[in-house]
Amino acid sequence: MIVRIPADVDMQDRVLGPLTARQLTILAAAGAVLYLIWAATRTLVPIPVFLIFSVPVAAGAAVLALGQRDGVAMDKLLVAAIRQRLAPRYRVAAPEGVHPAPAWLTANADQNTGRTRDKRRTARSDRVAPSALRFAAEAVTETGVVDLGVDGVAIVAVASTVNFALRTPTEQEALVASFGRYLHSLTAPVQVLVRTERLDLSGQIAELHERAGGLPHPALEAAALEHADYLTRLAGQSDLLRRQVLLVLREPLGVAAPTDGLGGPGLLAVLGAMTSKRHRQASGQINAGARRAAESRLVRRLGEAIELLAPAGIVVTPLDAGQATAVLASACNPDSLLPPSAGLAGADEVITTASFQPAEDDGDYQDEYDDYEDERARY
Repeated sequence: MIVRIPADVDMQDRVLGPLTARQLTILAAAGAVLYLIWAATRTLVPIPVFLIFSVPVAAGAAVLALGQRDGVAMDKLLVAAIRQRLAPRYRVAAPEGVHPAPAWLTANADQNTGRTRDKRRTARSDRVAPSALRFAAEAVTETGVVDLGVDGVAIVAVASTVNFALRTPTEQEALVASFGRYLHSLTAPVQVLVRTERLDLSGQIAELHERAGGLPHPALEAAALEHADYLTRLAGQSDLLRRQVLLVLREPLGVAAPTDGLGGPGLLAVLGAMTSKRHRQASGQINAGARRAAESRLVRRLGEAIELLAPAGIVVTPLDAGQATAVLASACNPDSLLPPSAGLAGADEVITTASFQPAEDDGDYQDEYDDYEDERARY
């Protein structure tokens, strides 16, 4: 028996001719509304006048049901646009929520300005009131597990690449077979993310300058310094990029129900998932046992990925907490001039500096420092 599998595995099932259940629902709802309007106004409105109204409505419903843009259905784009329009415009990093300013502060601000605000300005200030910024990832644990809240947990790993073009046909078949065995072993969705980011050579340049003096021969030291200068010129004259392959494993808090079709879960499965998610959100607290079970399933799946991809020459390395945080920060802001790294301070960390200590052989700086301390003690 031969079964044809479509190239787009996310394609929805067709229930009536070329129409899917979603498209049929939109067209049937639009037709029912137009029929009810015609039945209610047929004795009052002539048919040509009704057609002037109904034809644009029917055309709009057909565009919503059948149209696509960049592979996304038009009705989904419309829902996303409405949701984006109703969402707050100004968001601040406040996980605990945005608290209103105290009354004494707003009263003093109004008195200092010396002018009253009209209704339009008040309404505008109400519209631009900040709201809490919510991310899909709520936290990253010390072991590198990304906490997704009620949506479950995830883990990010770096996968090495294999030069497929330089292999012989026999070796290529072996690589494809190894990767196919891993795909056949999957029991949950896996995301393979190939991203491009800026290449930061500052660490390599600093290491070359640091170790050049300890080399056993002056020629080696000169070669190391010359290579460091070359890397400095290369980083300054061109925009260096590098590719990174990430393997993202995600696990829900509850046991995922099996999908009931090639195009994904059906209506009952979607309603059941929405009901369980709403129940978890309403409960407020997530069971610690369910979270530990999800993390254990993640560890097992990561071990399977490491073992099954190793014969293909692909090395899978899980990221720790700092590296996972840097990857998430880079994904949210990929065009940042300062490359995210594990050494950067977090958004909620307080940055402090060491106190100023002048050198002993700098008499002028010592005198200025003493004068500064005297003035500080005086006040």
